Amino acid sequence: MPPNNDPVNPYSSAPHESMPSPMPPQGNNQGDATGGLIPYKNPKALIAYYLGILSGLPLIGLPIGIAAFVLGIMGLRDRNRNPAIKGSIHAGIGIGCGGFFAVVWGLLIVLIVVSLIFK
Repeated sequence: MPPNNDPVNPYSSAPHESMPSPMPPQGNNQGDATGGLIPYKNPKALIAYYLGILSGLPLIGLPIGIAAFVLGIMGLRDRNRNPAIKGSIHAGIGIGCGGFFAVVWGLLIVLIVVSLIFK
């Protein structure tokens, strides 16, 4: 009988196979504890989401919409570099709402200025 180097069962003749762990190892590259609902590891996407929603407000919507659009792109870029951080939906909402309302408020300002010039 060959020598057995199994520290778990020294009388076993079968080689020792490690049991799979029921819990995945937790490291810095794992997903967040909220299951991706709140992307706290991707603050750019989260801020873009809230700014995108707020960009619908009159008077302050244009600069907030531009900021939401830019932060949404940055958050999506971070998400593509590291898929474990989540936040693509939040970044997409920031890009969509921020871009839409920035265009709407920008066109409204242009129309106001043109109407005042050609009055």
